[in-house]
Amino acid sequence: MPSTVTSAAVTVADIPHLDPVPAFTPLDERSPEGVPLILLPSGHKVMHLTRYADVHKVLTDPASGRTETNVEDGPSFLPTVMPKELLLNLDAPHHARVRGFVSADYSAAGTERLRPVLDRVVDEGIERLRRSESPDLFSDLVDRVPIAVNAHFLGFPIEDVPYFRPSARIVQIASHEDVPDLVEHFYRVYGYVQDLVTGARPVTPGGLIERFRADRDRAEPPMDDAELTGIFFGSLLGADQNVVSVLTKSLYALLSAPALWRRLADDPGVAPRLAEELIRLIPLGTISAFPRVAGRDLETSEGLVPAGSVLYPDAFAANRDPEAFADPLTVDPDRTSAKRHLQFGYGMHHCMGAALARMEIVTVLTRLAQEFPDLSLAVDPAEVPWDNGTVLRRPTSLPVHL
Repeated sequence: MPSTVTSAAVTVADIPHLDPVPAFTPLDERSPEGVPLILLPSGHKVMHLTRYADVHKVLTDPASGRTETNVEDGPSFLPTVMPKELLLNLDAPHHARVRGFVSADYSAAGTERLRPVLDRVVDEGIERLRRSESPDLFSDLVDRVPIAVNAHFLGFPIEDVPYFRPSARIVQIASHEDVPDLVEHFYRVYGYVQDLVTGARPVTPGGLIERFRADRDRAEPPMDDAELTGIFFGSLLGADQNVVSVLTKSLYALLSAPALWRRLADDPGVAPRLAEELIRLIPLGTISAFPRVAGRDLETSEGLVPAGSVLYPDAFAANRDPEAFADPLTVDPDRTSAKRHLQFGYGMHHCMGAALARMEIVTVLTRLAQEFPDLSLAVDPAEVPWDNGTVLRRPTSLPVHL
């Protein structure tokens, strides 16, 4: 029988620095309808929904859209607007058209074909760890896996990574301190993807970029270059930087709480359930969703959200709602009656890369537990350095003893 962590339950409070400082300011006031308000970095007061049922209602409501917030001087966590063609900025019916075009390739079945590539890249990382005099999970393994898999998936030359990837990190941090510099890095990455789509830069044969360019007429009307650029820009960042962030924080949490690592090492088969618990509890950055505009009146547990209201559906808080998750701050891979977490979103804007992220995270956790059952941090968890940003927040180093 595998051991369990029931007798030594680990909560998020036991893991230093795991929870971020929110990117918004709570306000001691409510809307006329009684809904709590927060202040966004853009200076807008917006309604704040934190209960699972309320956040789920907003995320699954096709009338609650993103497009109206992605405008100059709009309500936002970001210091600048993003291209309107990005999938996360599209609303119905345009979103369904683009999503339908990509859904098969980003499904669990579609991404399964990447498993041989993933296994090879993980094998290489494990060998680097074994050979290293000062093994570091981040630099030797985690930071290398998603970008290598994504290069094969999308079909961009791995030699291009040093050109765009440092800028991709800066884009995800999304600092408000130097907006012109942020915009320059943004368009370095966006321009790179645009060049791949238009043929100004070579692509690797067999990847999604080549296939989607050739198959654009499958959509009605056909996908244009701007739409394909929007798809692949989101995928270039999300299937790399986002996966690195979640995977790094998952390993940091497991190694900061030895009872959790022991459970995984004793029973690597628990990795899928443990990964879901960690994904539920760990926000990507300092936000867990983007603001939306209610397209119709919405009844919530806090009061009425009138049509036209700007709101923040706080998936991070919803994932810790005790009505949805008993003892919500405990990392419990043996939950049997919990709701489906909202970390990947829900409904129309559900993360299209969720299946790929799950496969990579579960594979890395499983293999590390099998290869290094006595793995431990080589420093105190409180000493681990972090990157802190709006969308990207993670340790930058995980020195370990094998």
